[in-house]
Amino acid sequence: MSHLQIGLAIGGALVLVAMALQAIWIYRRNQPRQAIGVNAGAASDTEPQLDVAAFDAANFPAPMPEKRPAMDALIDVIAPIALEAPVSGDAALAALPGTRRAGSKPYAIEGFNEASQRWQVPLAGQRYVTFQAGVQLANRSGALNEIEYSEFVMKTQAFCDAINGTPDFPEMLEEVARARELDQFASEHDAQLGFVLRARSAAWSPGYVQQSAARLGFVAGAIPGRMVLPASVAGMPPILGLSFDAQAALADDPSQSAIHELAISLDVAQVDRSEHAFVRLRESALALAGSMDGVVSDDNGLALTPQAMDLIGAELEHLYDTLDQRDLSAGSPLARRLFS
Repeated sequence: MSHLQIGLAIGGALVLVAMALQAIWIYRRNQPRQAIGVNAGAASDTEPQLDVAAFDAANFPAPMPEKRPAMDALIDVIAPIALEAPVSGDAALAALPGTRRAGSKPYAIEGFNEASQRWQVPLAGQRYVTFQAGVQLANRSGALNEIEYSEFVMKTQAFCDAINGTPDFPEMLEEVARARELDQFASEHDAQLGFVLRARSAAWSPGYVQQSAARLGFVAGAIPGRMVLPASVAGMPPILGLSFDAQAALADDPSQSAIHELAISLDVAQVDRSEHAFVRLRESALALAGSMDGVVSDDNGLALTPQAMDLIGAELEHLYDTLDQRDLSAGSPLARRLFS
């Protein structure tokens, strides 16, 4: 074999090796990014387990059950119920209607405790000297209408018949008009923000997303494909939500699930202003974009510039002020009930 033939053979072999290496590189580049194993120094070929300690419930304060906010004339229709004699909590509980809704609106009955001198949901073993029934004027399902008001009246009357009480109902048309006004205000000031984080090149695996978000304080949510950033006060709604394709999270082999985008959301009225939720939203989105090689955009796919985020933040400050002036401060019990 001549020197020329040997040279050509070597050159051909090198070309084949280069092509094989390029194919391997392209394959690995297009594979979803994987989470780093707990004890591993590099990404493994299979979906590793997340750091269990990071998601151990003992590392986070257990949510404390919050007392249901007392009825308030600002957002409720309230009907006082006079009694001929004090009524036991057991009798009141037995007389309560089977559902706590009138149509799509929350319905409640509260009693004035003879011993504690406080309004509360009826409790066994207590005595009550008067009651009040209420139905919410508006929520995200809309304003209280005449049919829902009539259901409120019927439920309350049945309860009163059982405990020998006498209700005093407000005038229906006035309350329905008040409900429409409140619903109009709520509709104009209901802000639910969302940033979308899209992968620039390689997709992400569910484990990679979860591990990256966990570094910023997010914890697993109640449903697959959802994580939340807990509030600073136990039992309060989360500051932020993070969601991605639930089917990818439930796949038989999550390591092969390709996630190309995720959403980070903020329900403004549900979170106290002191949590600086928009700042957390912005910082979390940019931090994830930096660590996961992604780009932050709006729902329409347009990249969000710092100037655009500044403008959103300024508008939110005006919204917070407006809610404060209406006694519906973001994160307050009334605001959380109205914007739900």
